[in-house]
Amino acid sequence: MAQSASGLGGLKYDPSKRARPPELNVFMALVGIVVIFEVLGWLIYHDSFLFNTRKDLDTLFNNQRLQVIILQVSIVGILALGVTQVIISGGIDLSSGSIVGATAMITMSFAQTALVNGNPNPKAIFGEAFMDLPVIVPVIVGLGCGMIAGMVNGALIAYTRIPPFIATLGMMVSARGLSKWWSNGNPISFPTESFAGIGKGLWPVAIFVTLAVLFHCVMTYTKYGKHCYAVGSNEDAARMSGIKVLNHKILVYAIAGTLAGAASIVLCSKNLTAQAGMGVQYELDGIAMAVIGGVSLSGGRGSIFGTVLGALIFGVIISGFTFLKLDAYYQEMVKGVIIVGAVVLDQWRQRSRGRGK
Repeated sequence: MAQSASGLGGLKYDPSKRARPPELNVFMALVGIVVIFEVLGWLIYHDSFLFNTRKDLDTLFNNQRLQVIILQVSIVGILALGVTQVIISGGIDLSSGSIVGATAMITMSFAQTALVNGNPNPKAIFGEAFMDLPVIVPVIVGLGCGMIAGMVNGALIAYTRIPPFIATLGMMVSARGLSKWWSNGNPISFPTESFAGIGKGLWPVAIFVTLAVLFHCVMTYTKYGKHCYAVGSNEDAARMSGIKVLNHKILVYAIAGTLAGAASIVLCSKNLTAQAGMGVQYELDGIAMAVIGGVSLSGGRGSIFGTVLGALIFGVIISGFTFLKLDAYYQEMVKGVIIVGAVVLDQWRQRSRGRGK
């Protein structure tokens, strides 16, 4: 039986028209990309992209490549979790990459060790009173700086009514200038051992996964998450239903800024240094991960889980191009094509839903 009656007015439910979850489509795309690289690997180099072909190892998969894939997207992935919430709420954030750069410089200033090989730290920013601080201090400083930057974004958007594009563009330029001014453009290095441990091994991946699970639950089961979808779908209707839209926008951007601060902490800890140029184009990669993961740029649709899948697609593409020994600039070209394709697909889905109503 193809159709069954339901509802009022003679409307009928047609199971054949039931849409698949967007995350399933993204997952299928991820599998397809892996298969393409696997086939190309065997055709060109007679080697496997995903599986282990070394006789001295007894593992099924190439564990080293799998670790590289998830490591290289974990830091930007943390930032993308915040960008996802902003876009779902109907906004956009172009400042997150610059916030990473500025916050990394400030954070590392409070994470430095006093002595390097028995000599005073040559990269010291502050005096000895601010050296060898407990690891919690630079972590709080980094998260706090990111949160303040996000709150400024949110307040500008909520109370001046300027478009999010303009507000976050201004923050992008200002934060990048701050990162260059903080130490006159010089790198800040030599963190304490406890701070350096944050970025060692697979800790960045563990932090990314933990935050992804946390915010997936927040967006799915809490009032905050429901308000994000409501504001992004129809701001006027959300306001009439009693949602404090202005306060919610400030909160969303504050959380996005805090997550950018978290990404900067992991980044400078992993690299053992902070530089003014850190985080360049991270905001674009974060937006791309969200859009590829099924988040609609018009707001009101998307999920944290989809963004995680979008991040994995990025990681697979980057690792696959390295595996095929292709130049790095091809990665940027392919990223652009994927972003445009994802947006075109999203617009097509919206038009299809409109015609189906």
